[in-house]
Amino acid sequence: MNRLEFLRIHPADNVAVALTPLAAGRELEVDGRRLTLLQEIAAGHKFALTQLAVGAPVIKYGMPIGEASAPIAPGAWVHTHNLRTRLSGQLEYRYEPAFRPLPPRTAAVPHFQGFRRADGRVGIRNELWIVPTVGCVNQLARNLAESFRRELPVGSVSRVQAWVHPYGCSQLGSDHETTAELLAALVRHPNAGGVLVVGLGCENNTLESFRARLKDVDPDRVRFMKAQEEGDEQARGLELLRELLAVAGRDRRQPVPVSELKVGMKCGGSDGFSGITANPLIGRFSDRLLAAGGSTVLSEVPEMFGAETLLLNRALTPEIFQRGVRMINDFKAYFERYGQVIYENPSPGNKAGGISTLEEKSLGCTQKGGSAPVAAVLHYGEPLTRPGLNLLTGPGNDLVATTVLAAAQTQLVLFSTGRGTPYGGPVPTVKIASNSDLAARKPNWIDFDAGRVLTGTAPETLDDEFFDYVLRVASGEETRNEQNHYQEIAIFKDGVTL
Repeated sequence: MNRLEFLRIHPADNVAVALTPLAAGRELEVDGRRLTLLQEIAAGHKFALTQLAVGAPVIKYGMPIGEASAPIAPGAWVHTHNLRTRLSGQLEYRYEPAFRPLPPRTAAVPHFQGFRRADGRVGIRNELWIVPTVGCVNQLARNLAESFRRELPVGSVSRVQAWVHPYGCSQLGSDHETTAELLAALVRHPNAGGVLVVGLGCENNTLESFRARLKDVDPDRVRFMKAQEEGDEQARGLELLRELLAVAGRDRRQPVPVSELKVGMKCGGSDGFSGITANPLIGRFSDRLLAAGGSTVLSEVPEMFGAETLLLNRALTPEIFQRGVRMINDFKAYFERYGQVIYENPSPGNKAGGISTLEEKSLGCTQKGGSAPVAAVLHYGEPLTRPGLNLLTGPGNDLVATTVLAAAQTQLVLFSTGRGTPYGGPVPTVKIASNSDLAARKPNWIDFDAGRVLTGTAPETLDDEFFDYVLRVASGEETRNEQNHYQEIAIFKDGVTL
């Protein structure tokens, strides 16, 4: 099939997106009329379909992505030089419900092969994790992980990982709470068959307070060590890891209904194709998983700005709507508290890929949420408890957002990208390329090529392939970030360091 050269995404759009590089002077047929391109248009970038006066809304995805900052002629390149945001500060919102209920569940629910823990929760990996309560013992945690990997029996657990970070002491107020809650969420995560918590002994995030925060965590799967009280902390740590291995090593995969799958959704390094290919693919996956009783979580609040009403009005109840409004406006207040404008996004890489304003980025990003109703709105570090589509407070930063999605107890994260990144979080991080060129250039980073929909692959075919692939990952197939040992965490910080 011949490749399309450009795409008008929505009938109301007054711009189109170049799917391949288009030369200046090229004549195109749009709506039965001839249009001459006035400049070269790079792939992923936009060109005007009509005359746009200064202040006129620029429409993409059927929604305004900003306004013309200069007169724009038909066939002209539309980007940051002639397009500006319409975003401002905090807004008042009115609940106008606009969602369609999920279809009834079918009798035949797909299954994956997961690990059923003693408390009934399900993991998709059986790993040993080392969680430092404070950054002072980071290297000790790394040394323990490296030493214990060398003595792992074949077929016991898949990996040993230390989740190092710079915090846990010299923090005040909400920052201290944020750190402690995030680390506690990792200790509780079902992908970990066993967890060794390592403290120093003089930090603010004491082992005693941290143990109290964990509450009813399975004592067979968690061990604690205070380094200042051990004569040989390395030897003692290895001894505790061997105890954990004896417990975790007994777990085996078993069939688990897909209704128990919890999936985080994230995008990083977006381009002009992200909202056309990869993000809609994730959105359709989300709808399909939710229809089977599963759960998805969407974060990156700053990348909802400008498209938030599309999500807020899908709230199931007025109470959920109000929680969503507070999430949006609290994050805007965070920007304003530091004297920052809320629209200071997209990144240089986003702009190079064809994204001009935050509205444009947000309208593409929020497509990962599909069309399902919003079942809950979660605070940073709060676990999901209600099946369905959840919104989660968190920034757009790749490392911080992926970490907080894992802390919400998602077993894996779907990560769309148009620019590419090797990064992986504490759970399997599936990289979905928005364009086939990226997938071909970086096969050691990319797990799935969503760009094929632009070259003739039917969306339904891609959807089936992707759903099957995610179930294989849930059943043990390693993602690229796992194969290459790209796994780390980052914790949100907002305040004073002593």
